[in-house]
Amino acid sequence: MLTEHLRILYFHGFASSPASRKATFLAERLRALGFHVEIPDLAEGNFEALTMSGQLRLIERLGRSEPVILIGSSLGGYLASLYAARHPEVRRLILLAPAFQLYELWTATLTEEQLATWKAAGSVPVFHYGEGRKLPIGYQFIEDAKRFEPYPDFAQPALIFHGDHDSAVPVEYSVEFTRLHPNARLVRLSSGHELTDVLEPMWQEMKKFLLPETQPLRYQRPENR
Repeated sequence: MLTEHLRILYFHGFASSPASRKATFLAERLRALGFHVEIPDLAEGNFEALTMSGQLRLIERLGRSEPVILIGSSLGGYLASLYAARHPEVRRLILLAPAFQLYELWTATLTEEQLATWKAAGSVPVFHYGEGRKLPIGYQFIEDAKRFEPYPDFAQPALIFHGDHDSAVPVEYSVEFTRLHPNARLVRLSSGHELTDVLEPMWQEMKKFLLPETQPLRYQRPENR
């Protein structure tokens, strides 16, 4: 099967980990279909020094400029979009509540005083869901995020899932993205940001979306010239 030669890279969300519930659920089912799934730690063990640029460099190394399928959750979905916009060899994308407009999301939820305090201190503690405790995140994260476009302009086929009750990333961001990108299809769900209560219905949609990548290669006899 073609899937034996295709890799899927799954990117977890901010302050999450490769052991997240969504990552574990999807990896098990994707591997059963024959896909090779890689789930990197996007922080590479150093959450405090996290930046968008650093995460994209890691994805560059993992992607190896080869055909891959990308799945990303929240911040990971935004990263997948940024990478695909710069790498046409990406085959398909599946985005789970992608954090489009990342910089605007952060600066809209923080006051000028909070941003100034963060900058002066160099880092602030945030809850890390993968670790189950608070960890510091450096101010370079928000400074670096400002460099990237709110809506990456990729042309590959994409399937986007977003909850109508998402309080972290408004579903309107995905609505706007799909309005501008006919290559992307949005599935709206009665759920929040985590989407862990709709894993099975999402998986059924994903299987149909990935079907073209699970067909066996057919040999074509070259034409005589």
